[in-house]
Amino acid sequence: MAIEKVKAYFKECGMEERVQELDVSSATVELAAAALHCEPQRIAKTLSFMADGHAMLVVAAGDAKIDNAKYKAQFGTKAKMLSLEEVETMVGHAVGGVCPFAVNEGVDVYLDVSLKRFTTVFPACGSSNSAIELTIPELEKHSGYIGWVDVCKGY
Repeated sequence: MAIEKVKAYFKECGMEERVQELDVSSATVELAAAALHCEPQRIAKTLSFMADGHAMLVVAAGDAKIDNAKYKAQFGTKAKMLSLEEVETMVGHAVGGVCPFAVNEGVDVYLDVSLKRFTTVFPACGSSNSAIELTIPELEKHSGYIGWVDVCKGY
């Protein structure tokens, strides 16, 4: 189970007690915000794309949407989201629990600048009822991100 991989990862960092397993679903931005009693924009959603034959993740604020022109300018290709079946196989987490932690080898992670408005954000932890509150520097450290990108609009 993906949440067990994420919990094991955070245990290695001495942070396993910060992983929250909720009694209700946090599979969407709205559900996660309600469950965590925070603003929807502070949910750090992880979007899965196909890039050069492998999975790539973009972590963005809950109120942000991919801007196709910005995405193409940044990555040199049209934004193509992974199918439901591809996400779990290629990333290692199922839709609703996708996060940038304990992902499969070869998955590139980028953080969108829409997150920089916040002191802390809430990414999922590998299941549709989990989350962790992280500062932006903690998200940078634990996501294994390649870099910051500006590929969203609407925030």
